Amino acid sequence: MRVLLVSSAFNSMTQRFFVELSDAGYEVAVEIYGGDEQRLDEAFAAFRPDLTIAPFLTRAIPDRIWRQHLTLIVHPGIEGDRGASALDWAIQERWDRWGVTLLQAEAEMDAGPIWATRTFPLRQAPKSSVYRREAIDAAIACLWEALANLQTPGFRPRPLDYAAPTALGRLRPSMKQADRCIDWNRCGTAEILARIHAADGVPGVLDAIYGLPVFLHAACAEPDLRGAPGQVIAQSESGAICRATVDGAVWIGRLKPKLEGGGGIKRSAVDVLGDRIPADLPVAAPAGLAHPNPVEEVRVERAGTVATLHFDFHNGAMSTVQCRRLQAAFRQAAESSAKVIVLAGGDDHWSNGIHLNAIEASADPAAESWANIVAMDDLVREIITATDTIVVAALGRNAGAGGAILPLAADFVLVRDSIVLNPHYRTMGWLYGSEYWTYLLPRRVGWERAVQLTEGCLPISGRRAAEIGLADEAIRGDAEHFARTVQAFAAGQAERHAALTDRKRLQRAEDEDRRPLDAYRRHELTQMDRNFHQSDAPYHRARSAFVHKRPACWSPVSVRMLAALDRLETIAPPEALRGSAF
Repeated sequence: MRVLLVSSAFNSMTQRFFVELSDAGYEVAVEIYGGDEQRLDEAFAAFRPDLTIAPFLTRAIPDRIWRQHLTLIVHPGIEGDRGASALDWAIQERWDRWGVTLLQAEAEMDAGPIWATRTFPLRQAPKSSVYRREAIDAAIACLWEALANLQTPGFRPRPLDYAAPTALGRLRPSMKQADRCIDWNRCGTAEILARIHAADGVPGVLDAIYGLPVFLHAACAEPDLRGAPGQVIAQSESGAICRATVDGAVWIGRLKPKLEGGGGIKRSAVDVLGDRIPADLPVAAPAGLAHPNPVEEVRVERAGTVATLHFDFHNGAMSTVQCRRLQAAFRQAAESSAKVIVLAGGDDHWSNGIHLNAIEASADPAAESWANIVAMDDLVREIITATDTIVVAALGRNAGAGGAILPLAADFVLVRDSIVLNPHYRTMGWLYGSEYWTYLLPRRVGWERAVQLTEGCLPISGRRAAEIGLADEAIRGDAEHFARTVQAFAAGQAERHAALTDRKRLQRAEDEDRRPLDAYRRHELTQMDRNFHQSDAPYHRARSAFVHKRPACWSPVSVRMLAALDRLETIAPPEALRGSAF
């Protein structure tokens, strides 16, 4: 069956649909729809889909398309819910249950016949977190039900009926800033968190701190600190600020300045506020915060001789400072009595590589890009050369760019089978990439496969990663089952510590004799220097478009692009790497 995914962006939902369908043997193409109806018509004519699915849309598909082609729309709301702010209203109003509905496109938005629906307990958590976890999982369950229904003779989707007991939703307007507004002299901690969570990612809650108009992001409750409602009472080393409420306090990790005409960049609260912060504002190191939180980004848990290193960076982005902090934490764990270190990443992202927002906001983006990639390389080298410790990378969440290469520095890579990996860089303005990828990636999958992954710029699932050797094992089940399985695996490796480290030291010495790590690094950074410092480097335009949410000048995935990938020729290793471990 030929399935065309039409989406406003190749976002996490669309990528998950792509890998799930591809793994199941469907012929899948993706068309990014930004309003160009002629391009959309050409995509349908070229691919001739049997089924069209829209995982994520910010504008309606033209009537002539869905009248001619069966088109299913993913709506992140319970049955009967309609409108663009489905999750926003549910989280802000603190519903205890929410869902996803897969419905057929018709003239009236979100009101077409229902092909499948799923509900789930609604965590009081940021919107982006609920979307990436529960909403996407529910949407995939709806997908398989709909595909089964499509093959069932006589199946007819049921019309939306508000008289039905299952139709608990209703048409809701798009949420405005007036709906999100926080009255610090009236709202309690739970309500404030619900409002910030509901606006997480986009658009944030508009507020003012020290007279600066900002959008609030990434918040959690503070159990102990108190002050006058609305007052900033503390800051953290990670760059969060603590603000008092009528019944407690909240930590706010990220702010985005409101600028005339837009263009503000989301960064740590302390970085955005800068010298507006009073010199005497105390730095707090709170304990007892629920995880994840914007304060304790790096933490270590010990269980016998196994140390689990959590690094929960906002959106998975790792700045120069954060890379150095994580490197120091890894070194400290490696120098302890731990026999095994588990790299656990974060609760919503494992890692997405260098911090593009921090780079874009810096005085010299080229210099900061360089500093950031050097810090990433130093972190990866620290892991590669930790020959007295067994390192297990445990990817329970998605990873991309350098964050998908980072786990390959470990001795073992375990993944949840349903995660999405993007082990490539070129979509960011033809960036070459570093993190020793020319050493780490080919030694796991071979040069030809490495080229396909890095040049093709397509996502793969955790299960596919295990099939091709990018991961050692893909584990089915939820996050809790994955964590238990990882801990049991790590404990088993701890019992084999002596034999494994002997073998590891021997292999590292052989690899170093074949080609030193410094040679891979020099080659990669030579390419990155060009990416960063040439005046016409497309990386800077692509990064700016990404940070400011502007359309990219080049879309990595389209019907045309996917067709071209079938003709991808094998590319020989660069001359500088001939005779290496490839």
